[in-house]
Amino acid sequence: MSEFVRKSVAQEQQAQQKIETRTAVARIAGFALIATALAGLAVLGAAALFAQGQDKDKYSLVSPGGIAFSDFRGYEDWADVSSARTTEILKVIVANPTMINAYKAGVPGNGRPFPEGSRIVKLQWKLKKSTEAPFVVEVPDVFSQAFVMEKDSKRFSKSGGWGYAVFNYDPASDKFTADAKSPSDCGFACHTPVKAKDYIFHPYQKR
Repeated sequence: MSEFVRKSVAQEQQAQQKIETRTAVARIAGFALIATALAGLAVLGAAALFAQGQDKDKYSLVSPGGIAFSDFRGYEDWADVSSARTTEILKVIVANPTMINAYKAGVPGNGRPFPEGSRIVKLQWKLKKSTEAPFVVEVPDVFSQAFVMEKDSKRFSKSGGWGYAVFNYDPASDKFTADAKSPSDCGFACHTPVKAKDYIFHPYQKR
């Protein structure tokens, strides 16, 4: 075999080795990217499962009167209706889109009742004086309760079509519990003075 042929064969072998090396490196890099992506998905999946677990604990609760907390799923993002306070408690009232749309249509001021499926939640915090504001003001301290109402005239015909329940929150355990003294008509007596307003105290505060 001539010197020229031997050099050509050697060059081809070297070129082939380089191609194989580059291919192997590319495969390793691809595997690394896939592994990284899978690891990221695993972390996101774990976080999602944790969040779902938290919601599962909360939304598995049912009051003694049969009101399921899951009926109010997503209340954290509902629009606010108004606020109220006592000497010790700050209350923020939020409602689901069905009820907000009814408010905007003039209910209950137009004499019409809220539609079926209307839901409202009164979120309650204990108060404390702000140590940061340059003026005297009380701000939310510890969350304590979620008082809920839902409109279902068939289920709650004895209480004006509304079901009521209270879910207590314990900050130490970060857990909700259904109030043991919370039958479905637990708030009915308090709301009868506003029967003409479909048993709803708080008017919608327009922006």
